[in-house]
Amino acid sequence: MVGEELTLEERKSIVPGEVFTLAAVMAVLAISVMAVVCYRLFRSSGGSAKLPGGWAFTWK
Repeated sequence: MVGEELTLEERKSIVPGEVFTLAAVMAVLAISVMAVVCYRLFRSSGGSAKLPGGWAFTWK
């Protein structure tokens, strides 16, 4: 596959900050999910949480 060189206008329209914003939002989402799991485990007398991928946490 042979690529084409971008014109000056096309190069100016590329915004690399979008990827960093998406990565930051996904990181905050992952941290908030783990915070809720930890809250549920440690603030209850007996609890459990199941995450996708077969992860299961129980607190007795």
